[in-house]
Amino acid sequence: MTIQVQRDEGLYFRQTLFDKAKRVVVKVGSAILTDTDGMNREVVSNLAREISFLHNSGREVILVTSGAVAAGKKKISFVPHGEVSLPEKQAFAAIGQSCLMQTYEEAFSQHKKNIAQILLTHSDLADRDRYLNVRNTIMTLFRFGVIPIINENDTVSVEELRFGDNDTLAALITNLIEADMFICLTDVLGLYNGNPQTDPEARPIYTIAEITNEIEGLAGNSKSDAGTGGMQSKIRAAKMVAARGGSSFIGPGREKNILQSLFGGELIGTFFLPRKEKMHSRKHWISYVLKPKGTLTLDEGACLAISKQGRSLLPSGIRAVTGDFGVGDSVRCIDLNNRIIAV
Repeated sequence: MTIQVQRDEGLYFRQTLFDKAKRVVVKVGSAILTDTDGMNREVVSNLAREISFLHNSGREVILVTSGAVAAGKKKISFVPHGEVSLPEKQAFAAIGQSCLMQTYEEAFSQHKKNIAQILLTHSDLADRDRYLNVRNTIMTLFRFGVIPIINENDTVSVEELRFGDNDTLAALITNLIEADMFICLTDVLGLYNGNPQTDPEARPIYTIAEITNEIEGLAGNSKSDAGTGGMQSKIRAAKMVAARGGSSFIGPGREKNILQSLFGGELIGTFFLPRKEKMHSRKHWISYVLKPKGTLTLDEGACLAISKQGRSLLPSGIRAVTGDFGVGDSVRCIDLNNRIIAV
C-alpha cells in the first residue's frame, strides 16, 4: 500500500513547507493541558515559549485551545455521578475559561507577548457576515502583533450546533485566515500503519501525500478522557485543511521543544501535504462550515450531471426529499445507494 511519501522526498517536502509557513495555527487539547491537579503550568509555559519562538521568527500565530471544561471540573473538585449533563459542561466551561486565560496570560507575559481571547460558536462561522467579521478581527490582531487564543464558547453553544471538537474548529480557523499550516499537538506521537499498542511491527507514518479511506481507517476511534476528539477527528481536520491548500502536522504536544524541533527539520510526528488543486473559499465554507438541513436523493443522471459534468440540478432528477430547509440552507445530495455526491 502506498500511504507514505518516500522518506527522503517526504523530509524534503516537510522542511520546505515548514520553511515557507508564515501564518500558523497551533491547536492543543485538554489531554495535553491538564492533569490530575488541573492546568499543567509546566506544559502551558513550554507551549508559550514555543509559540513565542514562532512569533519572534516573524510568523503570525494563532493558538486554538481546549481545556476550559477540564479546568472547571478540577477547580471545584467535581466528582461525576453518571453522565455529565450539557448544563453541567457549560457551567464547567464558565468556571474554567477564566482559569485557562489567566494561566496563558501569565505564561506569555514571560516572553513579553500580548494575547487576545476569542470565543466562537458554530453560528458565528455559519453566518457569512459574521464569518468574515471574525477574519477581520483576527487580521487586525495580527497587525497589532497580538497572538489570538481561540476556544469554542461552550457556555452558550447548542449541542446540535457545536463544532464537535476543537480539531474541527482549528481547521476552520486555518482556512478562514488562509494559514499555511495547521499544527495539532496531542498526546500521541503521530499516525502509525497499525496499532502500536498491539502490533510490534507498527511503524510511524512520517509524511502523507493524500488522505485516503485507507488512511482514515488507520485512525481508529480512540479519544482521551479529558478531550472530545480522537485521531479520527484530527485526520478529518487535516483533510479539511488540505482541501484549501494547507499542510498539517499531528504530533506530541508534551515534547519540550516540539515547535523548534519541527521547524528545525527534525523528523517527528505525521505531516500531511496540501492538495495540489485547492477548493475555492466559498465552496469550502459551504462544504465544511454549513451543516446540511436536509437531504436530496438523486437519480443516476442527476448524480452524473452535478458530479462529473458541472451542470445544475434539475427537479426531475430528484427522487426524494427529507428534512426541513429553506432558501439559502445547505443540503446534502446522495445517490440511490446513500452515497454522498455533493453538498
